[in-house]
Amino acid sequence: MSAYVIVNVEVLDEEAGWAYAPIAQKSILGHGGRYLVAGPTPEPVEGTWDSPRLIVLEFPDMGRVRQWYDSPEYRQARQIREGKARVQMLFVEGSPPEGFTLPA
Repeated sequence: MSAYVIVNVEVLDEEAGWAYAPIAQKSILGHGGRYLVAGPTPEPVEGTWDSPRLIVLEFPDMGRVRQWYDSPEYRQARQIREGKARVQMLFVEGSPPEGFTLPA
């Protein structure tokens, strides 16, 4: 089952952001991930939304997500980003759209 990484990001240091991005991207692609959304301007329609950037990644499964997150490559990217961005990140498994039903 596919797994997704959803990230809210507020970059505090643009220079660090530019250093982080190519390392993070290479690590994501190298672990079978792909970008579904990388938007600098989310449009809130309900509730409070404090993050100016939203990223959604897709991986083949949750095991690959965890391998990516714990990899030396992504650890290096996180070290560059540390203290230079406010990040909220979550992992979630996805249900294929076909055959999906809501609980009764």
